[in-house]
Amino acid sequence: YNSSTAIWTTTGNMTTARFDYTASILTNGNVLVVGGTPDGSYLAWNSTEVYNSSTGIWTTTGTMSTARYYHTASILTNGTVLVAGGTPDGGTVLGTAEVYDSSTGSWTPTSTMSTARYYHTASILTNGNVLVVGGLGNSSHLSSAEVYNPSTGIWTTTTGNMSTTRMHHTQVTLTNGNVLVAGGINDSIAGLSSAEVYNSSTGIWTTTSTMSSAH
Repeated sequence: YNSSTAIWTTTGNMTTARFDYTASILTNGNVLVVGGTPDGSYLAWNSTEVYNSSTGIWTTTGTMSTARYYHTASILTNGTVLVAGGTPDGGTVLGTAEVYDSSTGSWTPTSTMSTARYYHTASILTNGNVLVVGGLGNSSHLSSAEVYNPSTGIWTTTTGNMSTTRMHHTQVTLTNGNVLVAGGINDSIAGLSSAEVYNSSTGIWTTTSTMSSAH
């Protein structure tokens, strides 16, 4: 897509058909596509590939140690990519995480999350840590959250949980460093209009005003 002309142009095809994957912009402007599933079998890929934005060509890169989809992918401040959670088959819930180094094209496992989850969200905090929120666990929807420290490779649960369980929600880091989480569905599979804010200094969640409609 050309934002100057508002025109779409076809480009190179991926090496592997996939959906429910993640895509991340690398520091060199290329795009890393990770995991996903090819069809209704819902068996995951462990393959990854990179789109060269200058040539329009896709190239396979390193293979993850664990196949997954419904995961999150976060660009860390050093340019590496943290992939966390997901599922390999639509039933098993993953707590594992691994880091992609774009300079070598290789994946390295890092420590496992405190709680296995998929359908969760993730965002980068102002200190470079990664906040992972909610999702679906082994037996229920989750209200918990945890923080990954790239310097130590350790996950730590937040001081408090959200006021409600939620998955399929959205999450954004605000300019003041706090994180807004909104909408999604709860463990009753009901759409949510509620929202809450994570204070990155205290690790505490506070409810905020409700959206006009459930999303």
